[in-house]
Amino acid sequence: MYPEMRHEQVVHQNPFLAMRIWQIDSDSQPSEELRRKTEQNWKQKRFNDWHYHEEVEFLLILEGELTAFYREEQLILRKGDIALFGSSEPHTTMQSKEGSTKQLVFQIDLRKYWDLSTLNSMQHFSEVIRPLSSLNYIYRNNDDARIQTSALIQEIFQEMNDARIGYELAVSSRIKNILLLLLRHDTDMQLNYNDNRLLGRLQPAVDYVEQNLSEKLSVTEISSQLNMSYTHFIKTFKKAVGMSFTDFVVYKRIKKAEQQLLTSEVSIAEIAESVGFSNIGHFYDMFRRYNDCSPKEYKNKLRMPNVNS
Repeated sequence: MYPEMRHEQVVHQNPFLAMRIWQIDSDSQPSEELRRKTEQNWKQKRFNDWHYHEEVEFLLILEGELTAFYREEQLILRKGDIALFGSSEPHTTMQSKEGSTKQLVFQIDLRKYWDLSTLNSMQHFSEVIRPLSSLNYIYRNNDDARIQTSALIQEIFQEMNDARIGYELAVSSRIKNILLLLLRHDTDMQLNYNDNRLLGRLQPAVDYVEQNLSEKLSVTEISSQLNMSYTHFIKTFKKAVGMSFTDFVVYKRIKKAEQQLLTSEVSIAEIAESVGFSNIGHFYDMFRRYNDCSPKEYKNKLRMPNVNS
């Protein structure tokens, strides 16, 4: 859509955690001309020097001052401040004034955290209605939420660096705590609050998908089982779950394939067939879409000793 905007490919430090976190220290100073040009481009919606990625991004300022630009917003960020950018949301930052800056950049693919136990809560972060950057008001207005989130991000950074036994559990629990803070402090109701009754009505369809991933799944058949028309079913499903029925089925098939890659020695072709992919090429395409690597590369990565990058 915007040819001058860079699509950043994020390399995850751990495929299970689907995230990357690192610290940026900078002493370079942008010229006044560059500052004016960046702000003017933002006002005129010119996207050169901007970037986006599928991962949600948290930016925590440890030292100095930055200006963040996204959509219709311009944020001045100082020590202790946090900015949140949604999935695939164009954004850029610039050092605001003289002096060194330090920041933690935390990028995470929230799609990897969807499962049956968290589905009801995670649907609020699907960004069906608006990007997660709409929650930045929480960090501006609620000191408690901002301070707690800052501490959690720094703990994640430390856990990833130390890589002690159980660090995956430590990081995963802190990620969920960050999301819980947003969910509990969203007084403006910016998150996509769906009707839980809709999800309850669709539960038989979700269960059916889980139990029949190896089979050809017919939307017409499943919708009729729920006494819903085809059109009403697909609209209701996306509203309740936060993703289309087709995307949900593919997601569940890839997640099951990931499990089999780690727990069995059967061939990739057999795994693809067991999760409902009759075309091995299509399986590879969908697997790369969710993991940015082939099934074989995924298996090899997770069987190698953990090394932080």
